[in-house]
Amino acid sequence: MLRSHYVSQAKSSVGQEVTLAAWVNEVRDLGKVRFLLLRDKTGIIQVFAKKGGVPDDLFEKMVHPRETVVLVKGKIVESKIASGGVELQPSSIEVLNTPSIKIALDLTGQVPSELDVRLDNRYIDLRAPMASSIFKIKSQAARAFRESLLAAEFTEIHPPCLVAAATEGGADLFKVQYFEREANLAQSPQLYKQLAVIGGMDKVFMTTPVFRAEKHNTLAHLNEVLQMDIEMGFCDENDAMDVLERTFLDILKSVKANCSTELEILKTELVVPKKINRHTYTSLVDKLNKAGVSMEWGDDFDREKEAKLQELLGEEAYFITEWPTAIRAFYSMPDEKNPKICKAFDLMYRGLELSSGAQRIHVPELIIEQLKSRDLDPSAFEFYINAFRTGAPPHAGWSIGIERLVMKMCNLNNIREAAMFPRDRHRLTP
Repeated sequence: MLRSHYVSQAKSSVGQEVTLAAWVNEVRDLGKVRFLLLRDKTGIIQVFAKKGGVPDDLFEKMVHPRETVVLVKGKIVESKIASGGVELQPSSIEVLNTPSIKIALDLTGQVPSELDVRLDNRYIDLRAPMASSIFKIKSQAARAFRESLLAAEFTEIHPPCLVAAATEGGADLFKVQYFEREANLAQSPQLYKQLAVIGGMDKVFMTTPVFRAEKHNTLAHLNEVLQMDIEMGFCDENDAMDVLERTFLDILKSVKANCSTELEILKTELVVPKKINRHTYTSLVDKLNKAGVSMEWGDDFDREKEAKLQELLGEEAYFITEWPTAIRAFYSMPDEKNPKICKAFDLMYRGLELSSGAQRIHVPELIIEQLKSRDLDPSAFEFYINAFRTGAPPHAGWSIGIERLVMKMCNLNNIREAAMFPRDRHRLTP
């Protein structure tokens, strides 16, 4: 490795000789005194040199364009004026690379940039503490999801992204040429995680990209997202909600414990609820109507109604249960006593749908009935239906959209900030 320390390690190494590999974040030239602020993924440290206090050639190297890539050797000393109380006294500076084009963003934070400019130059934007903090939090959330489910004895699987049939029905699919056939990018790992449970794996989880060719242009949707999914056998929707509640709270706890610096940079605070309350769809429709917000039973909640519910309930996170069967996915199990209601649920977080799930239909004849009721051709799902004819246990599952989760944990206004290289209707590069 070129470096001996990261910046954060160097700051706790007073009196030691270190080698830092970093970018020039800022230069302050006061004539006889020069300051060089170095930035790596762990933070920023000040390099200080006084004319006459170091060799002339080294003093001249204390001035470089922003984003110059440098290797700096020196000694960490205490300082009363430097941020963090320490600075680096240099013994050598080596330039590894110099920008050859104009840097489109100001990474010091003094001049804000529009989101589109940031996304067009994402490889620069990621160097900024705010952007990098988002993705450290995202990484920790994905890690906590995985560790929580491994601890619960789930098995990790990897479903395909190329599929022959629509996994959730509908026409909003990205079609691709697959040799002599037409295929689709998967809308969801739904069918395949069910097949894994039918195959006897019992409890499975996955983190996988999904693709939706919906022509929306909202602050909460993307056309490629990363889903964190589970499926579990021999259970009902309440068992699945229990696992979702525990996993979600584990993620919040892990991010709060391990990303305090990043949360502080983003000026956001995480509150971990002790429990997550469950409200029926019908009770929430009634609550909205009583509050003067008109809603018909059988309609879905739009963004305004979701925000109003958070206000009325005063809960950052809550479940919505017992949904109308007609507005949920075809594989959601209808209630035995009232088939107009199904065993589906959503987890809401800070006014936005974060996760959806349900007990699934495991009876092939009922799957066919539900497909036909939605004008879907059962023959297109023959491989899926046949799996249930081999003896399928009752099972349930859910998925969390990690970009939505990160968006809400970090209090971001636009989901595109939570995707490293977002894909929407207009953006395919970088």
